[in-house]
Amino acid sequence: MSLFRPRNLVCPNCKSAITMEAVGSVNADRRPDYRDAILASDFQDTTCPNCNETFRLQPEFNYLDAARGQWIASLPAARMPQYLAAEDDATALFATSYGERAPKAAQDVGKTLDVRVTFGWPAVREKLLIRQHDLDDVMIELTKLDVLRRVPSAPLKPGTELRLTAVTDDMLVMVWIDTASEGVIEELLVPRALYDAIARDEESWAPARAKLTDGPFVDMQKLYMGPGRAA
Repeated sequence: MSLFRPRNLVCPNCKSAITMEAVGSVNADRRPDYRDAILASDFQDTTCPNCNETFRLQPEFNYLDAARGQWIASLPAARMPQYLAAEDDATALFATSYGERAPKAAQDVGKTLDVRVTFGWPAVREKLLIRQHDLDDVMIELTKLDVLRRVPSAPLKPGTELRLTAVTDDMLVMVWIDTASEGVIEELLVPRALYDAIARDEESWAPARAKLTDGPFVDMQKLYMGPGRAA
């Protein structure tokens, strides 16, 4: 089931104290409307009753979609620098929920699930979008790395992210966004053919793939955030 708990917040506009029901876990098999809301970028929106300012609570929940083979620990964007600890926590939680320390029936479900950790709303939305279009999230991250080699310049710095936002028959639509505001900085149209070429060239991309998949945080940003898990 999907679980919610009361959360005390401060309106970012008028500073009034408000309370909202914050999600702790999402079961998209039972509540596909929650999945749709994440994809529409309006899940966990709330409006201040005093000034009518609308804002969104940062994600901090576990997401399950057994039909699509996804289990995601979705965390606030500010926690990304501590991704190694977040990976360890998510791995331990999954082990007791659907892994080796779970009941047999839950383990059977767990064998079909890809375990991921994300930070911020654009990241978890991206994972759902990728699966919706039957793409591979590791290949998407490798495609991003290849795009960085091809463009003349990129706003790659702390506080910016490159995210897939739409998919057409022949294009992957990606945007550079500001992490704090989620505002779009720049849009890129990436040919699907580039993704397909990377998927075919497994040998050349094997080292980068190994680094991306050494934990459940499958995101090119981890490659720029210190020595990582292997050190």
